[in-house]
Amino acid sequence: MCIYNSYMDLYSMLDGQGFVWDSDKAASNASRHGVRFEQAREVFLDQLARYEDASPQEEARQACIGLTTDYRLLYVVHVVREGDVLRLISARIAEPAERRRYEND
Repeated sequence: MCIYNSYMDLYSMLDGQGFVWDSDKAASNASRHGVRFEQAREVFLDQLARYEDASPQEEARQACIGLTTDYRLLYVVHVVREGDVLRLISARIAEPAERRRYEND
């Protein structure tokens, strides 16, 4: 795991995939949802992960529903940036309807 800081953004690589997130947003997310972005990256390694649209009005966002390496099912909202880097927006435990979509698809 490689993490480096550029002002407010943290950059990270996991299994060849680049990630970036705002350090203040990451701290807020961990406090609010009990999920650290370092762990949230793991859902993108889940070969059974499900992707869906999570866009507000203007920005194209996706959500990934997947398992971490310690089998926590998370719902991770992200944006694909230049160079296929994923910018993490939020991460939380998947809700029951999201769990069903993950298990039934």
